[in-house]
Amino acid sequence: MNHHPAEETEQNKEADIHAQVPGQEHTDGGTLADTIHAAHLETKRKVAVRVRVTQLLILVISLGVWEAAGRLKWIDVLLFSYPSKVFVLLASKIADGSIFPHTGYTVYETVVGFVLGTLFGTALAMLLWWSPFLSRVLDPYIVVLNSMPKVALGPLFIVGFGPGVLSIIATTLSITVIITTLVVYGSFKEVDDNYVKVVRIFGGSRGEVFRKVILPASFPTIVATLKANVGLAWVGVIVGEFLVSKMGLGYLIVYGFQVFNFTLVIASLVVIAIVATFMYQAVVYLENILMSRR
Repeated sequence: MNHHPAEETEQNKEADIHAQVPGQEHTDGGTLADTIHAAHLETKRKVAVRVRVTQLLILVISLGVWEAAGRLKWIDVLLFSYPSKVFVLLASKIADGSIFPHTGYTVYETVVGFVLGTLFGTALAMLLWWSPFLSRVLDPYIVVLNSMPKVALGPLFIVGFGPGVLSIIATTLSITVIITTLVVYGSFKEVDDNYVKVVRIFGGSRGEVFRKVILPASFPTIVATLKANVGLAWVGVIVGEFLVSKMGLGYLIVYGFQVFNFTLVIASLVVIAIVATFMYQAVVYLENILMSRR
């Protein structure tokens, strides 16, 4: 049977494309797109494995150097301790259960400050976007509040809310709310006006513009703000516990400093780092959900 020249050309092109994907054989049920996608996923998996291995090596090497420096007296052990000593102290605190009330107290304050700070900041950003007049009125006040040292407000919160959880959460909110408002409101303003015009042309209300254009377009910025607020919430809580608390990881840090037990200080920092990592991973999980529904 004779083949048309154009058909032969197309067959040759397809054979060339298949040959460009080395190590992949096509079955009757497979397609070129499936093969390329599988190769892409495999490449991403290998890169992820290399990243994790490199991260683990950095951690192990850093701890090893720190351990050797402490045991060989290259550093002042009284001040910097070393990993095995820190882990022994942590193990003893876990065994007698004394670390859990302090950790739970601090985590509760941090989560509350983190959630409320993000919600209040985002709500205030929405209000400023909704009312340009209010935005212009409040703009200088927000700038001034953002420039103030938040630690200096601690004594005011202690007097106003008492030496307890409320004053610590208030200190945390003073840090997270303003930052969240500025960043999220800035993201709202940067959304392409052409998208807004399209919704308006089809009769969309201001609320529909916000729900269908402004908010979805700002999801990446909101998630980035959540990640930043994890660290800011910890800063606010630890500072608040420095000032007033008789419980919590911040209290343990201050107590360890007062009695020159710097191993306790570092152990408390290790616990903070572990819990903060879990919080950050929770935000990453939330990010994946939001991006999949965007």
